[in-house]
Amino acid sequence: MAKFIYHPADSRGHADQGWLKSNHTFSFAGYMNAERMYFGALRVLNDDFVAPGMGFGRHPHSNMEIISIPLEGELAHNDSMGTGSVIKKGDIQVMSAGTGIEHSEYNHSESEPVKFLQIWVIPDKQDVEPRYDQQTIDYDAAKNNFLQILSPDADDAGVWIHQHAWFHIADFDAGNARQYVMKDPENGLYIFVLHGELDVEGQKLTTRDGLGVLGAHDIKIKADTHAEFLLIEVPVR
Repeated sequence: MAKFIYHPADSRGHADQGWLKSNHTFSFAGYMNAERMYFGALRVLNDDFVAPGMGFGRHPHSNMEIISIPLEGELAHNDSMGTGSVIKKGDIQVMSAGTGIEHSEYNHSESEPVKFLQIWVIPDKQDVEPRYDQQTIDYDAAKNNFLQILSPDADDAGVWIHQHAWFHIADFDAGNARQYVMKDPENGLYIFVLHGELDVEGQKLTTRDGLGVLGAHDIKIKADTHAEFLLIEVPVR
C-alpha cells in the first residue's frame, strides 16, 4: 500500500530579504523543521524569486548534487572552475560539488525578476571531481507526457548526477491522465506542482503543493486543470 506525505504550498518555510523571496519545502537556512528535513536523498527544494540585478555572491559547496531549473527570467552563473553561463526557462543546470566548488548566481536582468527552483540531492559518492553541465530541454516533448530531464546515466536523456535518481517534467492539458512507473520500486517519488491542479491517486494538489509517494510501483496522475509539474524520483532508504 502506497504511503503519501502531503506538503501544502502554504506549509513551506518562507524567507523575505526584499531582493530575495524564497519558499523552502525542506529545512534550509533560517527555516528549521525537524519533520521536514528531507525526502530520502532529496535534501533541498527551494522556490526562489530574485529581484533585477541582485543575487548570491561567491559561496562554497561540497558533496552535494545541485540542480537549478529556471521558471521565469534569466539566471547568470559563475564558478571556480571557470564556468560562466546564463540559463533561462527550458534549461536545466547541474553542479556536482564533490571535493568543493565556489559559485555565484545573479539575476541576469536589470529590469525583470528571475524565478527558479534550486534542488539539492545527496550524492551516492563522496569527494568526486567537481563538474558542471547544462542542457536545453525540448519542452514540447513534455506536452501530456513525462519528459526525462535528469538521470544517473550520462548517456541517457537530460543531465546526470551521482545518484540513483530521475527527474521528469510534464505539461498536462486538463483531463489528461498518465501512469508514472517507478524506475526503481525501492525509490520514492516527490511530485511538485508548478501550476494548476492535479489528482494523484485521489489526493488533490494545487499550485506549489508537494506530495511524497512511498511504496508504489506506479502512480496515476491526472490533471484537473491545465497543469505543469515536476517529478523527482530518489532513493529513500
